[in-house]
Amino acid sequence: MPQKYRKKQVETTIEAVRRTGRNLGELWDRFGTAGIYGPTEKNSTALLLTTIDGVQVPCPLGHWVMPERILGRFYPCDPGVFAERYEAIPE
Repeated sequence: MPQKYRKKQVETTIEAVRRTGRNLGELWDRFGTAGIYGPTEKNSTALLLTTIDGVQVPCPLGHWVMPERILGRFYPCDPGVFAERYEAIPE
């Protein structure tokens, strides 16, 4: 009979900032300006993130901005998904 295996739980820590619509400066201070674009005169609520694939995707209000392994690359994370997968680390 073949041996059964269980996937080990990986504990990783991440940095993330939740987009409020008023904290673009905080995002730039935390992660730098490369890969985070917005807002514009035409769309004052737009925020675009450059993904690991080099594609720009919108980051809706309330979503979490999460950096990738490559500098200047990010992904937006839905608040519900974020709450399921991550918890705050006490300081």
